Amino acid sequence: MAVQADISRVIEVESLFQRAVEAYGKIDILVNNAGIMVTKPITTMTEEDFDKSFAINVKGTYFACQQAAKHMVNNGRIINFSTSVAGVMFPAYSVYAGTKGAVEQITRQLAKEFGPKRITINAVAPGPVNTELFAVGKTKEQIETLSKLNAFGRLGETADIASVVLFLASEESQWITGQTIRINGGFI
Repeated sequence: MAVQADISRVIEVESLFQRAVEAYGKIDILVNNAGIMVTKPITTMTEEDFDKSFAINVKGTYFACQQAAKHMVNNGRIINFSTSVAGVMFPAYSVYAGTKGAVEQITRQLAKEFGPKRITINAVAPGPVNTELFAVGKTKEQIETLSKLNAFGRLGETADIASVVLFLASEESQWITGQTIRINGGFI
C-alpha cells in the first residue's frame, strides 16, 4: 500500500499512521528516511531553506516517532536516518548537519521513552553513498575525492546501508537502542 504524505506537516503524518493502522491493525517498524539536503554557505542560506530543512529532517522525524509511540506494539523498531557528515566539518553543510545532529539527539533521548514497550530506536548515519541525490551539484573530481576518504576507497552502495537497516529492524538487534551507527567504511 502506498500513501503519500508531506512529513513536514503533522496532520499528514497523523493521517499516514492512521491509514497504516486501518490497513494492517498495528505498526511494527518505522524507518524515518525522508529528508532533504540543502548545502549553502551561511551567507547565502535563506530562512526558507533553513525552515524547510528542519521541517522535513527534524520535525517530520520527531512527529513520526510521536505517532509510533501511540500506535506501535511491543518489541517494535524505529530506525532514523542521520548522516556521517554530522561528525565532520564540510563547508556549506551547517544546516544539513545541524538537522541530522538533532535527529541523533532525538533518537538517543527517546530510547528511554520507548524502552518500557521494548521498542528500539536507533539512527543510521551513512557516509557518501552512490545515489542520484549524492551526485547532485558535485563534480567528478569532488566525487572521486569523497570516495577516497574511507578505508575502502569507494563510495558506499545502497545495499551497504540496507543490510544494517534490516539488522536494526530484526529481533537480533533487541539489545541495541539509542545508538547512532555510522555506516561509512571508516570515513569517520
